[in-house]
Amino acid sequence: MTLSAAGKKSVLITGGCGFIGCNLADRLASRGDQVVVLDNLVRAGVRENAQWLKSRHADRISVVVGDVRDPITVIDVVREAGAVLHLAAQVAVTSSLQTPIDDFEINARGTLNVLEAVRLHNPAVPVVFASTNKVYGRLIDNSQIRRDGTRHVPRDAGLALGITEDTPLDLYSPYGCSKGTADQYVRDYARIFGLNTAVLRMSCIYGPRQFGNEDQGWIAHFLLSALRGEKLTIYGDGMQVRDALYVADAAEAWIGVLDNIERISGRIFNLGGGPSNSISLIELIAMIQQISGKRPAFGFAEWRPGDQPWYVSDIGSLGAAIGWTPATPLADGLQHLHGWLEGRFGRVAGGQEALA
Repeated sequence: MTLSAAGKKSVLITGGCGFIGCNLADRLASRGDQVVVLDNLVRAGVRENAQWLKSRHADRISVVVGDVRDPITVIDVVREAGAVLHLAAQVAVTSSLQTPIDDFEINARGTLNVLEAVRLHNPAVPVVFASTNKVYGRLIDNSQIRRDGTRHVPRDAGLALGITEDTPLDLYSPYGCSKGTADQYVRDYARIFGLNTAVLRMSCIYGPRQFGNEDQGWIAHFLLSALRGEKLTIYGDGMQVRDALYVADAAEAWIGVLDNIERISGRIFNLGGGPSNSISLIELIAMIQQISGKRPAFGFAEWRPGDQPWYVSDIGSLGAAIGWTPATPLADGLQHLHGWLEGRFGRVAGGQEALA
C-alpha cells in the first residue's frame, strides 16, 4: 500500500533530482505516492532530471529548491513528510579531498539536520539513508589479492559472497569520514531516540538519468566517453572490481526497506549487485566494445587515495529482510544505459560519436 493510499503524507526525497533520487521519485510517483523533492539543483543534470519528473508526473511531484545545510528549510519539508529518503550528499572522494569542510557540512551536518528535524518535529516518520561502501575503507591491500584473468580476487575464499555488514568500519578519505559519520548517526538515532531508521550502504549504482563523470558514476562515464570518442584515464591497474546494480533494482530495494521499516528499523544493509554482477574496469571496456562496436581508448594513472582494489557486496541480509534480489543482469543493464546515453547525447554517422 502506498503512503498516499494509506491516507498519509508525501514521501520526502532529499537530493531527489540526482541520479538515484529521481529514479526513486519516478518509481514512487508511478505507484501512486505523492513525492516532495528537496534539491539545491547545483549538480550537472539535476535541472534536467527535475523537468523530466514534472513532465511525467505533474502535480504528483513537488520540487522544493533548498539545501540540507539550512536547518530551517529542512524543518519545513520534514514537518509535512510521511517518510524521508535521505540521498542529498557530496558524492565524490576527489571533491572531498579538495574541500573537506564542505564535504563534512553537506554529508555529516546535513544528515544531522535531517535527523534533528525528524526527532523534534516529526518523530514517527521513517528515515532511510544513502550510505556507501566507502565506509569500509580500502578493505584489502595488494598482499591479500591475486590476479584472476582480467580482475583482482581476494585470496580469502571466505569472501566469495562479498563483504558483509559486520565488516569493521575503516573510514578512509574525508568522503569516507563524512558518510561514515552520517551512517552511524542514522543508526544511533534509532537506538537512542527510537526513530524508525535504516541505512543502505550502496555499491556501484548505474542506469538511465546518470550523467557520469570521472569523479563519480564510473560506468556511465566510461560509456559516455566512448560515445564522445574521448580517451579514458584508468586510475590503478584496471583490474579493480566492483559489483554493479541497475538503478531500477536499487529503487525497488529502497521501497522495500521503506515499506518494511517498522520491522527492520535500526538495521544497516549493503545494497549492490552482488557477486553475479561484479566487473572490473578492464572488463567493462571489453563489454562497451561489444555493445558499441568501438573499443574506447584509455591510459593509466596512479591509484587514487582509498581506492578499493576489490569490493563486492554481500546482499544476503537485505534479501532475507525484504525478499529482494537484483532482477537486471549486468549485460542487460549496460545495454539500457548505453541506449539512454546514445538517445540523450546523440551519435553521428560513420561510427564517430558527438554530444548534442
